Amino acid sequence: MAEYAITIEDVKKAATTIKGQVLRTPLVPAPRLSQITGAKVFVKHENMQPTGSFKERGAVNKLQSLTAEERKRGVIAMSAGNHAQAVAYHARRLGIPATIVMPETAPLVKAENTRAYGANVILYGETLYEAADKARAIAAEKGLVFVHPYDDPLIMAGQGTCGLEILEDLPDVEQIVVPIGGGGLISGITIAAKALKPGVEVIGVEAALYPSFQNVLAHEDRPIGGATLAEGIAVKAVGQIALPVVKDLVSEIILVEEALIERAVNDYATLQRTMAEGAGAAGLAAMLTQPDKFRGKTVCLVLSGGNIDARILASVMVRELERDNRIVSLRITSQDRPGLLGSVASRLGQLGANILEVSHGRLFLDVPAKGVSIDITIETRDSAHTSEIFEALAKDGLEPKRVGQQCLSERAY
Repeated sequence: MAEYAITIEDVKKAATTIKGQVLRTPLVPAPRLSQITGAKVFVKHENMQPTGSFKERGAVNKLQSLTAEERKRGVIAMSAGNHAQAVAYHARRLGIPATIVMPETAPLVKAENTRAYGANVILYGETLYEAADKARAIAAEKGLVFVHPYDDPLIMAGQGTCGLEILEDLPDVEQIVVPIGGGGLISGITIAAKALKPGVEVIGVEAALYPSFQNVLAHEDRPIGGATLAEGIAVKAVGQIALPVVKDLVSEIILVEEALIERAVNDYATLQRTMAEGAGAAGLAAMLTQPDKFRGKTVCLVLSGGNIDARILASVMVRELERDNRIVSLRITSQDRPGLLGSVASRLGQLGANILEVSHGRLFLDVPAKGVSIDITIETRDSAHTSEIFEALAKDGLEPKRVGQQCLSERAY
């Protein structure tokens, strides 16, 4: 094996360092995910770490390497969320002062959790790069140790301990699917997995809006940027020490679109009964994107994190119900008469629909002066049930019209 920033011995050393300080997360079978993908799927639940992501592995390995004098001065990190929480949590546990610079666009839940772990949180800039520049400036000014989220051999080796555990728990694994941000996790896992089982495939996954590694490796110039559910892997520049590992040893990089990231988050919640943030669900999204690549294989999905805002999760789950035609909005325009709304509601009840929202309008200019427009959002069993309801209402003379897909208002859930 060529020379890289770390070796399998570095990963094994990291495993000894973090033992007892970081959870050895379970790797469990996922029969429902296996059913929808056609593969034999297992999930490595890094979302079960105390701070909700794999980042604790590298953070502990780095913090434990500090001298007494460095610990006294303290550390600083830049992060959009998970690395911030991991550094803050373990720095407090080890008695090390921590400052975290986060972009102003960081998810609220991650910023608040980082403060709750005792770190001094500074919100600065629109992007991670502006936050990074600010963190380095503060580090130079105050003499703090900069803890990079991925471009550090100790961080990489710490993340690689996840790979050791996967091979120990699932020695017959054929494919390991890993989300890619800066590359620290996938490079660490790849070094460990390839050393223990050279034939295993390690497959990386990037959000289609942030194809940083894909651009470099395939010599492409895809645009980078945009609002993604997978903010944990929304990285514009690849990790320099991770790049050679990914280039030489990672089998393939799959780009996943936002709609499938949302579906994967929903599938983890409803089928695996676990929380996945967008980045954490990217591996499953890759399987949904290219099912033929994984069908019939023994696959380990690294669920890298579960720190998703509750309101975002609720929105994603409702949107998936809409995509599956299990939540639909319809409009009925009719002559205004007493009891109309009640009769429509009763009819929908007879048809087995659950009414979620009703809007009753008389003042719209596209409605006759003596008419009324009723917008109703209903929940159904499935797409076929939805079609049956529309057909029945049409036979009743109500002439329902489908209203464009729209997420429910907050009061509906």
